[in-house]
Amino acid sequence: MTAETKAGLEIVDTAATGSCCSSTGSCHDAATDAQTDGITTVYQVTGMTCGHCEGAVSSEISELPGVSSVTAVAATGQVTVVSKAPLDEAAVRAAVDEAGYELVGRA
Repeated sequence: MTAETKAGLEIVDTAATGSCCSSTGSCHDAATDAQTDGITTVYQVTGMTCGHCEGAVSSEISELPGVSSVTAVAATGQVTVVSKAPLDEAAVRAAVDEAGYELVGRA
């Protein structure tokens, strides 16, 4: 990848990687997206089939105190939660139930 500066702006040649996002060709680079603060817990949830399901589960869990991010993936049924402190599994279960799905447990 080559870069040059014109009028204070950096011009990057992306032809080498095929993407303007990262060297891996992804708009999201795990090293960049990773949370450095908090505890990451992955839960298994049944019943999610689409993006709407992912949003409903993420929205409910996001409301729990101390939660900084939630990523739900319908295809795998996994929900990754980053929080400041360990979460009470009963509270996570209640949030998932409120969204209309079932928490199986930790993945």
